[in-house]
Amino acid sequence: MPSFEEARRIILESVPVLGAEVVPLLDAVGRVLAADITAPRDLPAWNNSAMDGWAVRAEDAVPGARLRLAGFIPAGAQPGDDLARGTAVRILTGAPLPAGADTVVPLEEAEEREGQLEVAALVRSGAHVRSRGEDVRAGETIMAAGTVVGPAEVALLASCSRLAPAVVRRPRVAILSTGDELVAPGEPLTPGKIYDSNSLAVAAAVVQAGALPAVLGVARDERAALEALVREGLEADVLVTTAGVSMGDRDYVREVLQELQVHQVFWKVDIKPGRPTTFALHGKTPVFSLPGNPVATLLTFEEFVRPALLRMTGHRRVFRPLATATLDDEVRHKPGRVQLLRVRLERHGAELHARTSGPQDTGFLMTQLRADGIALIPSAWGTVAPGTRVEVQVLRPGFELGEG
Repeated sequence: MPSFEEARRIILESVPVLGAEVVPLLDAVGRVLAADITAPRDLPAWNNSAMDGWAVRAEDAVPGARLRLAGFIPAGAQPGDDLARGTAVRILTGAPLPAGADTVVPLEEAEEREGQLEVAALVRSGAHVRSRGEDVRAGETIMAAGTVVGPAEVALLASCSRLAPAVVRRPRVAILSTGDELVAPGEPLTPGKIYDSNSLAVAAAVVQAGALPAVLGVARDERAALEALVREGLEADVLVTTAGVSMGDRDYVREVLQELQVHQVFWKVDIKPGRPTTFALHGKTPVFSLPGNPVATLLTFEEFVRPALLRMTGHRRVFRPLATATLDDEVRHKPGRVQLLRVRLERHGAELHARTSGPQDTGFLMTQLRADGIALIPSAWGTVAPGTRVEVQVLRPGFELGEG
């Protein structure tokens, strides 16, 4: 049985980064570039004005100078003739400078009178000019493979007319719940039955991780039905099953996986909750068998499946940010397993504090709902006293940055 840290390392070393696909630019947002992108042209493509004003030669634009007005260049127009000495051209922001001009005089620093421009202040050579290629040079690598595409990346790609970048493909994740007691939400609920929340909860977590969920439904505690659905799930990039991996009389998942030539990498991890977690491989296809209790399902998905999906989609940062917090509650803990403690976070001045978000039994979904983070109680610790500093995986952004 691996430790918590070993289990995560094993998983990340075992899962493949998927291949590339070309997608429309906006579909690439939040995804990872699969190849370097080079600039096809200089940006800006020509010298242009950064202000509304007049294009001039700096040597002509001394205080008190009177320059002949020789035209007007709006944005999007061609500059026309070269700028002659002793002349100025009215120009708008973004318009190309005429040849010979090297400076722009802003509106507030000069005045037009009787066809001439009167310069009021000293003009610095090159002022208010965006020079060709000062942002990006043609042939320059503007984004490296592994870059996560966001608004700034979209702006630059659009500026280069790169409208269909190659990004790492999103994995299709098959999701299978198991158990005779489960009924699909919306169906009549008879005595002894409960609604299957795991399928939709895992599907939601898959979507948040940037992957594509494929819900297979519920497999009954019967080998033939389970085998048929597992076979279907193994056609996906990842298979996630919930329940049926413990040691009960009707926990068949591990046996069925073995019969289908799925290699078990490990079974059980030294965590609480979620100890009976299984990781296996069918060729290169990762298979995660998670505990069936909804809270344990979500926690083990968070710790093991989510990082794997991020790695498969090319992300380099696959773990939640960590913050150090002062624990305000006493937490009873038996050494031997890492405890995943659901906590609320609060800022007291510059100090981050954590307190339990409710009862830690895995039957309490509201405790999970209220949690801002997961405090990691090391396996070697015993009962934790109030005031102890603990590491917390931050689920809701901001606390790790001091923005509680």
